[in-house]
Amino acid sequence: MKELVEILAKALVDHPEEVEVKRVEGEKSVILELKVSPEDMGKVIGKQGRIARAIRTVVKAAAAKEGKRVVVEIIQ
Repeated sequence: MKELVEILAKALVDHPEEVEVKRVEGEKSVILELKVSPEDMGKVIGKQGRIARAIRTVVKAAAAKEGKRVVVEIIQ
């Protein structure tokens, strides 16, 4: 999952070298914290959060296939 989020984010941003994905294990789920350059924040979130929602949907589908629950958080 971590690699999937990283690949998707790097494809969207102008500064792919600043993309970081950190995995945080929770009790019932895994949280993936996506950190990008402040200038690229709008590109990752998209108009009305559409791109962020699409990333979360793709990751959720991939996680469901493995029987896991994964949450993607975009942080600064």
